[in-house]
Amino acid sequence: MNTTDYAALVALDWGDKTHAFALQIAGVEGIETGTIEATPEALLDWLDKLHERCHAKPVALAIEAGRNALLRVLAAHSWLTVYPVHSATSGRFRQAFTPSGAKDDIPDALVILKLLRQHRDELCALVLDSAELRELAALVADRRGAVDARTRLVNQLCGLLKHYYPQALTLAGEDLAAPLAIAFLRRFPELAAVQKAGANRLRAFYTKHNVRSEQRIDERLALLGRARALSEERAVIEPSLLALARLLDLLEVEARHIAAYDKRIASVFAVHPNAEVFAALPGAGPALAPRLLVAFGDVTARYPNAQALQKYAGLAPVREKSQKRVWVHWRWAAPKFLRQTFVEWAGQTIPRCAWAHAFYQRQKTAGKGHHAILRALAFKWIRILWRCWKDNVPYDETRYQASLAKRGSPLANAA
Repeated sequence: MNTTDYAALVALDWGDKTHAFALQIAGVEGIETGTIEATPEALLDWLDKLHERCHAKPVALAIEAGRNALLRVLAAHSWLTVYPVHSATSGRFRQAFTPSGAKDDIPDALVILKLLRQHRDELCALVLDSAELRELAALVADRRGAVDARTRLVNQLCGLLKHYYPQALTLAGEDLAAPLAIAFLRRFPELAAVQKAGANRLRAFYTKHNVRSEQRIDERLALLGRARALSEERAVIEPSLLALARLLDLLEVEARHIAAYDKRIASVFAVHPNAEVFAALPGAGPALAPRLLVAFGDVTARYPNAQALQKYAGLAPVREKSQKRVWVHWRWAAPKFLRQTFVEWAGQTIPRCAWAHAFYQRQKTAGKGHHAILRALAFKWIRILWRCWKDNVPYDETRYQASLAKRGSPLANAA
């Protein structure tokens, strides 16, 4: 049972314009409610007054999870013990006492306060990772956002080229975000331009941009020799050229920023005490190794066992039972980026790790789908990584294969 004596219990309901609060001072009857203007000055001033009112004694404060910036601000005050409350928890608790579905800020704060007062033992107090790891977490998340933005731009570019210049999808190479493709489309923005350049200049262009396969160059030149413009109408081509220039500019901007993220991520990751554990993982590489470190964090008490992380990441299946009916499904409420990190990395281990490849093939033979297999493989990997993280010991493939053989696993000594 949580026996900490708090000078006050506080609940905050975050809003865009105002924040609602519900407050109960220890030993005082009644609950105070009110609102705070949604500005940094108003919030910090309110916290200062609360700290003074409680004579610098510990205060418990509950707030719905997901407000990461606010959680970090609150956790910076050492006299506050912050309890993040899952939005589904507060929502269902509110619905239990308000079946009509009515919702308002002050009543919502009262619901959160009731959870804090009556069910504090079921809530987990917020414990922040180190400042270095929090920076790394922000960097890898922002980098993923930049990569996703680049993917959207590539999809737009692909659609544009199909509209007026489909031959470029082959002539510019498979990766439209690559420097080769961008340079090609800058120099030859329409079919007439590349046809005017001729085969010799095009061959020289590919050679300059490190296309070493003569067969590939010959195939592209052959395509150029029989190519016909999808449309020669300038009313179609001119707007397309402007759209092409815009997309290429944006792709180059994203490329510069992704490179900047990569440089900073590598710098912060390299000095972390647990970096070696994650850098040595098969298939992790410079992008996924920092993400895996962030997934575990550096507060070992957060995940007392592997199952805790498997559940939090949404990889442990959920079993439901009602009378004689039993069904299993995946977890809907889970951090998407965290789950993606484990699943994406699990896929990278298949060609690099013998037992992971054997597991994938056995599951495929059993009729399981690709993504379902990756989730199952990620589930298995978490058990291994948890022990490596807990002991700060890099993964040893030989040692794990020996463990599989000792248990008589069919994955042991897989070729």
